[in-house]
Amino acid sequence: MTSILAEISEATESAGTKWNIIRGSILLIVFIAILAGIGWRSLKRSEDPARLIFKWVLTVPIFGALIFFVAPLVARGGYAGAFGGIPAAAVCGVALAIIWRGSLIEMMIEPLTNLFDGGNQEVEPAPFYSIAETKRKRGDYAGALAEIRRQLERFPNDFQGQLLFAEIQAENLNDLSAADISIQRICNQKGHTPGNVAHALNSLADWNLKYAQDRDAAKAALERIIELLPGTEFQALAAQRIAHLAETAHLIGHHDRRRMKVHAGIEDIGLLAGEMHPRAPEENPEQQAADFVNHLQAHPLDTEAREKLAVLYANFYQRLDLAADQLEHLISLPNQPAGRVVHWLNLLADLQVQHGANRETVQATLQRIADRFPNSAAATLAQSRIAHLKLEFRSKEKSQTVRLGSYEQDIGLKRGRNE
Repeated sequence: MTSILAEISEATESAGTKWNIIRGSILLIVFIAILAGIGWRSLKRSEDPARLIFKWVLTVPIFGALIFFVAPLVARGGYAGAFGGIPAAAVCGVALAIIWRGSLIEMMIEPLTNLFDGGNQEVEPAPFYSIAETKRKRGDYAGALAEIRRQLERFPNDFQGQLLFAEIQAENLNDLSAADISIQRICNQKGHTPGNVAHALNSLADWNLKYAQDRDAAKAALERIIELLPGTEFQALAAQRIAHLAETAHLIGHHDRRRMKVHAGIEDIGLLAGEMHPRAPEENPEQQAADFVNHLQAHPLDTEAREKLAVLYANFYQRLDLAADQLEHLISLPNQPAGRVVHWLNLLADLQVQHGANRETVQATLQRIADRFPNSAAATLAQSRIAHLKLEFRSKEKSQTVRLGSYEQDIGLKRGRNE
C-alpha cells in the first residue's frame, strides 16, 4: 500500500513539474512576443532606427544575464544572494537606466509635447494651393496655373485643385473653352463624389451664363448632370434649373441695358385720398395659369411652376381637386429631397384646411409625413400638428366663397391636371 502511494505521489510531482515547464514556456513566449511587438512599433516610430537597434542589442544580453544568472543567484539566498546577486542586479539596472534614460524621459514628457506638436501621428499628405491663391490675387494667373499643375502632378485626382484650375481659366483668363475641358476631365475621372461632379458642372453653367451669356452652353452643362447622375436629387435639381434658364436675348439685354426714359411722377401724392393713390397693375390669374400650363408642357419637371399652379388652382379657382392633383404629382416624383416632399405635403394640408376638406382628410395627409419619414424632425412636427388640428380648424373661417362662371376657358385646367 505504501509503495502504491509513493508511486502516485511521484507521478503527481512529475505531472506538476511538466505543467510548470509548459506554463513557464508559454509565459516566456508571450513575454517575448510582447517585447517584439513593442520593439517593432518603437522601431517604426523612431526618428533614429539605427540608434534604437543598438540599444536593443545592448539590452538583450543584460536581460539574459538577469534571467539566467542573477535571478537564480538571488533566489538561492544566503551570502551568495546578498553579496553576489543583489549587487549584480543593481549593476544591470544601472546599465539599463544609462541605455534607456533618454527614451524614458521622452516617454514621460511626450503627453505634454503632443499638445503642441501633434506627437508622432502621421499626417496624410495633401495638396496645398496657398501659393497658387497668392499668385492669383497678385494677377499672376500663369504662375498660379503652373503651381496648381505642380500639385496635381502629385495628386492628379484632387477635385479642389482641378476646380480651382478651371475657375482661373474662366474667371480670370476668360477662356471658357479651356475651362470646359478642365471640367469635363473631372467628370471623366473615377472616384469623385456625385456632389462634386454636380458642383463642377453647375459652376461651368454659371460661367457660361455670367461671362458669355450663352444659355445653350449652360443648358448643355446641366444636361450633363442629368446624364451622369440619373436617379439622384442632383438630376432633379439640374432639370429644375434648366426650366428656369433665361433666354440668350434676355441675358444679353441685361448685359447691355438700354436707357429708359423716366416720366414725371404725380405731384403732391401725399395730399390725394387713399383710393386715388396709384396702384401697381394687378396680375391676371387666368393668364398666370395659362402661362404655367404652357411652361409645364415644355418643362414637366419644373417643381416650382407646378407648385404655384396648384396654389392658383386652390386659391383663385377654388378647385382643391386640381390643386391636389398637381401636389400629388410633385410628391410622387422620384429623387426629390426629403425637405421638398415634406413641404408639399404640408402645403397640401394647408390648402385642404383652407378650402373645406374635413379633419380626417387633413390628418391622413399629415400622417403620410410621419409614415414616410419616421424618426425625423418633420415627423415630430407632423404629429404635433395632428394633435392641434382641432384648434387649427376652429381658427379658420368656415365660409367659402364659390365663384360663378366657368374657369376652364383657354387656361388648360384639364390639360394641366394631366401633366
